[in-house]
Amino acid sequence: MRTRHHSRVQEDRRDRTRYTLTGPEDGGAFGVCAEVEGLFGDAGRGTYALFGWVPRARVHGRVGDRVWLVPDDKTLGPWLLEDSESPDLGRSPGTDSLVLAGLDDCEGPPEGHRGRVRVHDGRRLLGSCREFTRVLPAAEPSAPRLVLRGLAPAERLRAALSKGTRRALDLGEAALEIRDDQGEPLTERLLHGKVLAWRPSGYGTELIDLELDGSLSTPVPQYARPVWERWLAGPPDTLGAWSGLGTGQRGAWLDLVRERGCRRTHRDRPAGHAYELDGRYITDEPGLHLALGEAVNGPGGYFGGCVAALADCLRGTFGHTAPATLHWRHAATARAHLSRALTPDGDPYDLFATVLEALADGGMDVTLA
Repeated sequence: MRTRHHSRVQEDRRDRTRYTLTGPEDGGAFGVCAEVEGLFGDAGRGTYALFGWVPRARVHGRVGDRVWLVPDDKTLGPWLLEDSESPDLGRSPGTDSLVLAGLDDCEGPPEGHRGRVRVHDGRRLLGSCREFTRVLPAAEPSAPRLVLRGLAPAERLRAALSKGTRRALDLGEAALEIRDDQGEPLTERLLHGKVLAWRPSGYGTELIDLELDGSLSTPVPQYARPVWERWLAGPPDTLGAWSGLGTGQRGAWLDLVRERGCRRTHRDRPAGHAYELDGRYITDEPGLHLALGEAVNGPGGYFGGCVAALADCLRGTFGHTAPATLHWRHAATARAHLSRALTPDGDPYDLFATVLEALADGGMDVTLA
């Protein structure tokens, strides 16, 4: 008989192996641990002034998950601001400037860029300006203190800690492999840094808390934390668990679906299979790919995260064998939201039609309902 004590021991063992610190070159483990502190971090934000602002839509407060500034000068590519907002309603009294702030984690465009710049959010043109300049640079993201708590060190890490030299304590590039509560691989994060300190852990004897002086190469943004916590508990067991999320969190959900899906072996269904696609919540691009993934591979399923990846999945090994049929229910929702999209360069395109064409080219006969 399975006792409550046995269940708790099993649960504790499961928790201790959620995170595995490895060297990506040789795949050897430094150790496994129960908890990681510093996995999530706030990214730097930049603030820009757009002079000679000519609005095409009301820009105020939160502007969008992704906003592009597109210079007419074609030698400069579109500049992306994520999680953008226009503070204080964006307009300074008595001026024609707009203030725009957002996630700005790359080198910025030329300071004081002169020449017309169009601004859009992927769906509509928000306006244009005659020039823009960075008012406040992106704050350098503070390197999160990365602490691996309850770490069971492998022999190679024990040896490094025993030596204690600067060279021995430099882990170089490493990877943090992450599993869900069911023990299934979910994702991994690259990290770099040196061992700063270690101490006995409150998680148990012979376990340590290991502190690294460094940061993840790409910290998980705070807005994605609820999505990660949901997935760490295990994959969803119902369709559309993402439907109530905004575009940014849907994108975070899709990232985990993609990383988990590309680590799994899919069993292709035989040719002639009929799929059902619930289109009620396809109001943005992440929702489109999440719904397609679930139509083919069930709750939390992956079937491409962009049009090019969708075309790859249609070739096989991701659950589909051509020819097949797809019954797309509530297709009018996707048509209404995706038929008038904008590329990063601001060029109009019909994402809905593009996806239908990709499905047809991949041997999927689509019926729109």
